[in-house]
Amino acid sequence: MIEVPGFMLADPELAVLLQERVAQGLSLVLGGRIPDSAPQTLWHLFQAVTVARANIRDQLPAGLGGRPLQRYFIGADGPAMSAGALRAGFTAVVGWPTGDAPGPDSKARPVPAGVTTVVDLMQRVDRQEPAEKLEAVVRNDPTLAFRLMRYLNSPGFGLSVEISSFRHALMILGYQRLKRWLALLVTSAIDDPDLKPLMQLAVRRGLLMEELARPGGDEALRNELFICGVFSTLDRMIGQPFDQLLKTIPVQESVASALVDDSGPCAPFLALARAVEAESAYDIREMAETLLLTVGDVNRALVKALVHAHSLTKG
Repeated sequence: MIEVPGFMLADPELAVLLQERVAQGLSLVLGGRIPDSAPQTLWHLFQAVTVARANIRDQLPAGLGGRPLQRYFIGADGPAMSAGALRAGFTAVVGWPTGDAPGPDSKARPVPAGVTTVVDLMQRVDRQEPAEKLEAVVRNDPTLAFRLMRYLNSPGFGLSVEISSFRHALMILGYQRLKRWLALLVTSAIDDPDLKPLMQLAVRRGLLMEELARPGGDEALRNELFICGVFSTLDRMIGQPFDQLLKTIPVQESVASALVDDSGPCAPFLALARAVEAESAYDIREMAETLLLTVGDVNRALVKALVHAHSLTKG
């Protein structure tokens, strides 16, 4: 879907282009009000309208009449407001703000048992324990096994054979590649529905950070960046600051440095991913230049990451 600011509909050339794209199957979202100068023939092109927090009491443009439109809420300041918008009848929330990072006095949520199991498995993979010992851990948690198989056999994973067991996954992927995908299970083991958008954000962020580093050819760095991105929302999901949380969820020093104090080799990639999510054009350019990337490089990496994330998280 493409959002079109309402004021742009007064441009006759754009109007022709939009009608062509809709005929080809593209869905349009109206951003804001349609100006009086826009031809009414365009109004039927839109499937949804965005409603900003600041204009929450505004009515839809009169010309759209009784035709039902989906309403998308924008401008939420945190998960509570996002959830409230959905309860109030909005079809969707554009973005899902993460809220402030938890401080030392924040009330922590209990660490789910599934998270503990996955962290234990990651530590065993680090030690390269024999396959039979690793498989024994997985057998004790059927949900964990199901989620791992779903990820590995998803279309976006790109394997030419279907993974049938944990032992098979280890044989195909090796210890290090398997560890990065276990990191996904840490976030997916948190079953609170209100936190699911944060889990999906973490997946997208990890894939984007990995993709940004792909031209450098350093596979070890890419793996660290992926884990860094996936773990970067855990503080909000569990309610503990990273300097406390990482005492129970050990990670590489480069990942810990980025998450705790924004330093180390992973930090600039994390900063760039956050700038992309915030739609901050100035910060995107500045951080891209720091990493010797162009805006085009960032756009291409983002498209690849979004496609891959969709294939991993759909359903």
